[in-house]
Amino acid sequence: MRPEPQTDRGRATRERIVASAADLIGRRGVRATGLDQILAAARVSKSQLYHYFSDKEDLARAVVARQTERVLAAQMPNLQHLDSWEGIAAWFNRLVALQERRQCIGGCPIGSLASELADHDEAARLDLVASFERWQGYLVRGLEQMQERDELTADADPQNLALATMASIQGGLLLTRTQRDIHPLRVALGAALTHLRIFAVAS
Repeated sequence: MRPEPQTDRGRATRERIVASAADLIGRRGVRATGLDQILAAARVSKSQLYHYFSDKEDLARAVVARQTERVLAAQMPNLQHLDSWEGIAAWFNRLVALQERRQCIGGCPIGSLASELADHDEAARLDLVASFERWQGYLVRGLEQMQERDELTADADPQNLALATMASIQGGLLLTRTQRDIHPLRVALGAALTHLRIFAVAS
């Protein structure tokens, strides 16, 4: 990826390009979104776009970064308080509320990008791996803190528990998006919470 612009004007132009690309890709997908469409939406010239991005793949990686920030920001401050059963349940409730607000349209922006890019763009795939690990890391840290307080059994593996939870979230979001019904996400998150609580220390 090209280095970040050094001026406010340059940063604003780059952000406008990435925002326009993210919006179009979110609605149409990566393959169905052409550079000419992005240029028109961002109101920039081709030379401006290539000043900030070497090619469409480079721009797609910037979209991955932007969508990752948006996904995580939408879940704050819950992600910072996953060190209790109440905090985890509140996070799950927020995930459900976010999808209800979107009328179950769109699913997970990061997951949608992964479905298109992971098999065809190695650099983007690695960026997506980092995005999911960053997201998952909030739950890992929360579970580790619970383990330190003897609220989670010593044999529990926070990494694997967080990974299983993320798989439930992604599967639930995909089915909710497909069925236009929040029920699959509720079921997936309920199953994830039940699985996590298997490792709760009895009080």
